[in-house]
Order: sequence, then structure tokens, then C-alpha cells
Amino acid sequence: MTADADRSSVGAMLLRSIETGVVGAPMAGGPTTPELVAAVGEAGGLGFLAAGYLTAPQLAAAIAEVWDASSRPFGVNLFVPAQATTYAVGAGGLAGADRAAAVAAYRDDLLADAAALGAEPGEARPGDDDDWERKLDLVVRERVPVVSFTFGLPSTAVLGELRRAGIETVATVTDVVEARAALDAGVDALCVQAAAAGGHRGTLDEAKEPSNLDLVDLVTLVRAETDVPVAAAGGVATADEAARVRRAGSDAVQVGTALLLTPEAGTGLAYRRALADPAVERTVVTRAYSGRLARALESDFVRRHDGRAPAAYPEVHHLTVPLRRASARADRADLLALWAGTGWRSARAVPAATVVAELAR
Repeated sequence: MTADADRSSVGAMLLRSIETGVVGAPMAGGPTTPELVAAVGEAGGLGFLAAGYLTAPQLAAAIAEVWDASSRPFGVNLFVPAQATTYAVGAGGLAGADRAAAVAAYRDDLLADAAALGAEPGEARPGDDDDWERKLDLVVRERVPVVSFTFGLPSTAVLGELRRAGIETVATVTDVVEARAALDAGVDALCVQAAAAGGHRGTLDEAKEPSNLDLVDLVTLVRAETDVPVAAAGGVATADEAARVRRAGSDAVQVGTALLLTPEAGTGLAYRRALADPAVERTVVTRAYSGRLARALESDFVRRHDGRAPAAYPEVHHLTVPLRRASARADRADLLALWAGTGWRSARAVPAATVVAELAR
């Protein structure tokens, strides 16, 4: 535990100093807004901007908005592109010509759905790095208090640069093996994500089938491995659930679905209606929207395409973006990625401060 103690002494204290013990999850694609991040912070939580899919200039504008709206600390979440991760990816994924062929076949599968919306599937854009280098430069220049990583582990050089800038680092992990890898890489803290979480599973390997452990069990196992700060994510929707997770050893609970209906969130109208629709029966985990496993409200689109999309991120994401945008413009939920955790029915249209207060320790 010596390395853990040294690491905790120089950083990662934000997760332990959050007044309420509540973290506002970074929800890429629109739901997380600077207004939401500021509102979570002002309520005594720690909000995270979602940098995924933003350009560096867009992220810079969002950071400036948060600084203008609040004096409270906040974080930025970055997607680690495949070419930048130091995690040893398993041999089960597609590569080369096989990957390209699978992506092309899935694009053909999407043609009818796209035509119904007057759109076309996008281009695959293999190798897209999500503006990785410029975003790293930006968070260092802006001295963002804490930066979290999803989909991979940055190099020790990157982590060292952030630490020298006084920035704390958090890695998203979904099991003990990933937690060990993140600690070996040198992150300051962990976001432990369980199966009930809405949106993308934060596995370090896109082709990996993630653990189905309950959040309490997962936190217990990870806490037995390390003393670094831990935020726990995945299905936390009530005060009782938050208390159970904290008793298991987490320093904070991270919530996203619970914030989707707040007025500060950027959740679109069709998305909001779907979350409140009594006809929606369940969430499912699917690759249909992005090529990575993610939990969403079940829809006809998922029923048609689940099992057909290859494990190929970000290519599949780029294929479906035009369909999702066309669906949003038409104010239809048909092809939207309706990310939601298993506790989505507990989400309410109340201010973010109310959500934070209800889940506070």
C-alpha cells in the first residue's frame, strides 16, 4: 500500500473532500452542460464536463462557461483513443480488413433506417482520436482541477504532466483487473463502474464482455486492492442505494441518469419524453449505436440491430451519428441513443441541486 499512500498524498483529494459525496457523471452527446456541471458544484457535489465528441475549441468554451458560472472545483472527462492507451487490449477484437468489412456490412444494415429519416449513414473514420492531444494541452493550460479517463489508460508521461500541473487523475474501470492496471499506470483515483450504469461501459478493451457484478460487490473487491479514492457508478438512484455503496468503501457516488431530467441538463425533448414514457419497459446493453457496449432504453432500433453491430469504436459511432441527429431534428426518439441506467424510473424533473441533496451523505 506504500505506492497508494504516496499517490494519495500528492493528489486525488477532491473525491474525498466533496461535501455531499456526489459526483455528476460526464454524459457526452448533449446531456451534460456547463450549467449542469456548475449546478452540481454549487450544490456541494463535483460536476464533470464530458469532452467526448467535442472539438478542443468547443471544450474550451465549455470550460470557460463553468469557470464563469461557479467558483467550485469541477472535472473534465476525456475518451482515450485506441492509439493512445497503454492498456494491453485482448486478442478478441476485430482488426484490419476484417474490421473494415464488418463496419461496411453494418453501414449497409443502416441504409433503410437512414432513408426513412431522409439521411445517410456517416463515414467510419477509423483512427479518429477525438482531438486527444489538443484536449490534453487544453486541460493543462486551463488547470482543470481533475481529469478522468474512459476507454483506456493514458501513458505515464501524460499522467506525470497532469500531476505536475496540479491536476488529479481518475480512471474509469469495470473490474478488479482493470483497476490494477490503472493503479499500475499511476492514476490518482478510480471511478468504479458497474453493470447497471447508463451509457457506455467504460471497459478498457472495446471487445471485452464486462463484469455483471453488483456495484456494492465490485466496490468491495476494488477497495480490498487499494486505498486510493474511489467513486462508484452504476444504478445509484436513491439515498438508500448511495448509502449502501458508501458503506462498501466508496468515497463518492457518481450519478448520471438521475440528472437527465433536471432543467440544467441538455437532454432533448424526445429523450425526456422517452425517459418518462410508461410504455418503455426496460434498458438493454447494446453495441448498436457506437460499437461499444452501452446501456440504453430499449427501442425498435436496438431490437433490429442489436447483435449486428461489430465491436468497432469509433467507426460505428460515426456511422450512426447522422441518423441520431436526424431523429433529434424531427423530435423523434426512434433512432436516438437513449442512454439510461437501470434506475431510470427514479429520474425526476427537479433541479440538479435537489438530486444532489437527496443523494448526499
